[in-house]
Amino acid sequence: MSVHYTSLGIVNTRVMFAAAVRGGFAVPAYNFNNMEQLQAIIMACLETQSPVIIQVSKGARDYADRTLLSHMAHGAVEMMKREAGEKAIGEIPIVLHLDHGDSYELCVSCIESGFSSVMIDGSHLRYEENAALTRKVTDFAHLYDVTVEGELGVLAGVEDEVAAESHTYTRPEEVEDFVSQTGVDSLAISIGTSHGAYKFKAGQSPRIRLDILHEIERRIPGFPIVLHGSSSIPQDAVETINRYGGSLKDSVGIPEEQLREAARSAVCKINIDSDGRLIMTAKIREIFSRKPEEFDPRKYLGPARDALRAMYCRKNIDVLGSAGRAPEIMKAMKASAH
Repeated sequence: MSVHYTSLGIVNTRVMFAAAVRGGFAVPAYNFNNMEQLQAIIMACLETQSPVIIQVSKGARDYADRTLLSHMAHGAVEMMKREAGEKAIGEIPIVLHLDHGDSYELCVSCIESGFSSVMIDGSHLRYEENAALTRKVTDFAHLYDVTVEGELGVLAGVEDEVAAESHTYTRPEEVEDFVSQTGVDSLAISIGTSHGAYKFKAGQSPRIRLDILHEIERRIPGFPIVLHGSSSIPQDAVETINRYGGSLKDSVGIPEEQLREAARSAVCKINIDSDGRLIMTAKIREIFSRKPEEFDPRKYLGPARDALRAMYCRKNIDVLGSAGRAPEIMKAMKASAH
């Protein structure tokens, strides 16, 4: 092992997922590619006392560089501890997670560079191949107490290297066998969410298949379920982007009230990426348009970071129900360590 995640001060998902299932909330899983996004995530979750999963895709890892990512994760923990001390508030648990790992080799590389959680996405494979690949990753990851997320079903949409034209809903009758065969710690399912900013056309009434979720929950009670592609596509951000020179097609995302209902059920991790991209882009476009003389990156990335932080605070409080849950998780982790 080159770097173990404990040396970075991060944790795996096991205790926080157990708390989420008991408490009827979902842990936020926010993607980041750069420093400003990471700062916004950590500060929002510290402010709302929410546990958090900071996650990167294969593309983001290539973009940011694997070595820098490890140092950024460690830096995020140190920043969190300093801010918690200065503000006399509790520390929060932070997970570093690989989003949509597409190979055994990538998952191993991430584990060896300090990730505490990895996703192996074999959902595009035949069922038997998906199960075998997922089992292989799980066997390696568990040697180092790294938690693993698998996936059954296919989400439509495009985000980084992940692309599919249509949904393949998760088959509830397969989940028990898959979880038993693979030994995964959590399972991503397909119930109508989708990747990217163009989830549904304007005028549609998007609804996720909560009936499938409830049937899965019945079959594997208490098992942590994950929702990908759960951005709600804030229309004010889309309008701002278009007002200041952008050209985004009409699109709507997953209604937040449906996500809140899912979070009260078995869903204990909800992935949100596109909303953050839209919020940052809207603020940067606005500044460039109103202040065309501006060239200092701090003067446009700083406000974009602040807008992102505010959105994450609201998501934690109003959508995911994770605000205020960090203290109980930190207590449970300390108890489990003795």
